Amino acid sequence: MQFGFWSLVPPLLTIALALLTKNVFVSLLIGILTGSFVLNAFSPLVSINAGIYSIAESMTTGNTLIIASCLIIGAVIHLMEVSGGIDGFVNVVVKKRGIIKSKRGANLFTWGLGLAVFTSGSLSCMVTGAVSRPVNDALKVPHEKSAFLVHTTSTPWCVLFPFSGWLASMAGYLVSGGVSEETSVAVLFQSLGFNFYCILAIVLTLVISLLQKDVGPMAKAEKRAAELGQLDDPAHKKEETEEIKAYSNVKPRACNLLVPIGVLIVVVFGALLITGGGNITKGAGTQALIWAVVSALLTILVMVVAQKVFTLDEAISEMFKGMGKMLPIAFILLFGFTMGSVVKALDTGSYLSSLFQRFLSPAMLPALTFLIAVLISFATGTSMGTMAIMAVIALPMAMNMGTSIPLVAGAMFGGSIFGDHCSPISDTTIMTCSTTGCDIIDHVKTQAPYCVALAAVSFVLYIVFGFAM
Repeated sequence: MQFGFWSLVPPLLTIALALLTKNVFVSLLIGILTGSFVLNAFSPLVSINAGIYSIAESMTTGNTLIIASCLIIGAVIHLMEVSGGIDGFVNVVVKKRGIIKSKRGANLFTWGLGLAVFTSGSLSCMVTGAVSRPVNDALKVPHEKSAFLVHTTSTPWCVLFPFSGWLASMAGYLVSGGVSEETSVAVLFQSLGFNFYCILAIVLTLVISLLQKDVGPMAKAEKRAAELGQLDDPAHKKEETEEIKAYSNVKPRACNLLVPIGVLIVVVFGALLITGGGNITKGAGTQALIWAVVSALLTILVMVVAQKVFTLDEAISEMFKGMGKMLPIAFILLFGFTMGSVVKALDTGSYLSSLFQRFLSPAMLPALTFLIAVLISFATGTSMGTMAIMAVIALPMAMNMGTSIPLVAGAMFGGSIFGDHCSPISDTTIMTCSTTGCDIIDHVKTQAPYCVALAAVSFVLYIVFGFAM
């Protein structure tokens, strides 16, 4: 069934409400219910019932593992904080040894760590955010800046360096669009050089980290942190993101952060090797994440009990306190997953694509492919879904028009990542904010000038290359 213009209403309403009300939780819920009304011919009782059940139905195995990982990493971070792990790590890295001495060093540390965790966007957001936050907080890096660096070095880098499950997925999308299986991987690697948005995003964050120069809302956030020591905008700060200090009678111990984080990283790569049959690039990222966070949780529990920081009962109580602080994020993730299912049922992406098809020409195809992918991904918050939609539309047209396939594929992949990077309803946006402590709307608002500028430059480049090639 075709819903036409009505298929745009739920995602656009959700995004508009999120930006206006600063409440992503309520905005997502209203979007889900609105989508349910559209899907069920505006029948009140049927629509409300279907909307409620759609939330439960969105709890697939993969989504459940991601939400569980989010809750568990909250427990791990909380236990590391109250057992002196954060203070100990900061003492070693920043205060005593002076390994990282400045905001520039903290920014570069975050940037490099984000590139090192390249196997999964979700995994990168969780690991990079959790590990870099103590250093960034100690050196007064605003949470908005931390979130920007963590988020930009997650999925955008995973797509540029697809030696993971992304390789198979992206090659699969190319095949679905008509590229032969034999040449799909070669075309994929050729397209990486044309993924202008992701390339520019990675380069920009490196340049900003080195020069320490920001513009717009991000510059204001940097000024606030430097002059007032406020890592969050006071108007939007939430209780669950406030820093938790170690108990006053607890000795700072760097090992209480380094050991569980070390276990987490080792288990991640070990699990990727196991699930990938010896090939880390073929491993199951979500499965590796849940194994890793559970292992890290068990490790820190054993350590705090063995050190007599807490009794077993106290440690378990603290564990649940940490999980409790992640509950708002977990529910936002749940609603985000549900919203994705609603948008898919409405077939919003196909409708958006159909609106632009009349304007397509061989030279303009790459630029318009990028623009359509940007709009779809921002409205839906999903990069994978946008790639799936655009592949079967843009690639066959490129073949028929004689337009460069790698160029159009690069535009499709880059435009799809824009929404994953910028949309307030994207799962990586939510996970980035959960580990860096940044308010979701503050994160979206402060990085928007950079992301929009990068998208505009990319659009112009696709026009130039479209005519040149």
